[in-house]
Amino acid sequence: MQVKPLQDRVLIKRVEDETKTAGGIIIPDNHSEKPAQGEVIAVGPGYRLDNGSVAELAVKEGDKVLFGKYSGSEVKLEGQEYLIMKESDILGILV
Repeated sequence: MQVKPLQDRVLIKRVEDETKTAGGIIIPDNHSEKPAQGEVIAVGPGYRLDNGSVAELAVKEGDKVLFGKYSGSEVKLEGQEYLIMKESDILGILV
């Protein structure tokens, strides 16, 4: 199943953090926070401006992005967890 976000929404898959520290200590799943970075899987067509034209989004598929800790709505598709959020909830693109 494929999802095409509407307007200025973006579908993001979280990037999993390391479960081991630099010193070799393994962090259990229940003590680690959910990562605040992910990969853009799909983007909507853009948002409509006052003059009626559509402005494209700054992010594109494949971009690595940072987002707020509580941003977006969690959805589960075919066993995978994703986030759908507005482009304005994205804090930056990792380069």
